[in-house]
Amino acid sequence: MNELVELVQEDSRERMEKAIGHAKAEFSSIRGGRAAPQLVERLTVEAYGVPMKMVELASVSVPEARQLLITPHDPANLEAIERSISMSDLGLNPSNDGRSLRLSFPPLTEERRKELVRMVRNMAEEGRIAIRNVRRDGRKDLDSAEKDGQLSKDELGRAEDDLDKLTQASEKAIDEALADKEAELLEV
Repeated sequence: MNELVELVQEDSRERMEKAIGHAKAEFSSIRGGRAAPQLVERLTVEAYGVPMKMVELASVSVPEARQLLITPHDPANLEAIERSISMSDLGLNPSNDGRSLRLSFPPLTEERRKELVRMVRNMAEEGRIAIRNVRRDGRKDLDSAEKDGQLSKDELGRAEDDLDKLTQASEKAIDEALADKEAELLEV
């Protein structure tokens, strides 16, 4: 196979894997019935005059299934972390004991579960769109190589078929992760 085709396919594969990883990371930021540290690790906190990620400022543990314990490395950041959580889209109010924050997760209502499923489906669609954009870019590269005489029509056809197979496999991976997350969210 042509070296150019291999480069295009390898680049597309890497970018599609990143899109899948990003979609899965987005899914983990949506809380189901259980508490998970990923829910707050992505939050940005204004500390030391600059925005920082929660994971850089505090340790997050799960003492109970429906509770998170956030302990700042520097107690001076406790109020900034509390403010960041309160202003986030999590809809939780942290309880402050002076040294750490506790987040209690109430059971989800059926309406809220359905709303979260819609959000996750939108995230999955964004992931699929990112994968299709990668395929489009790969096809552009292959088409320009064919126009420049670096590829024959047959080689172009085979390369596009391989790119389509890669796209389908990547979309399937996102769909499987979506199905798992939906099952988690709808579990009572």
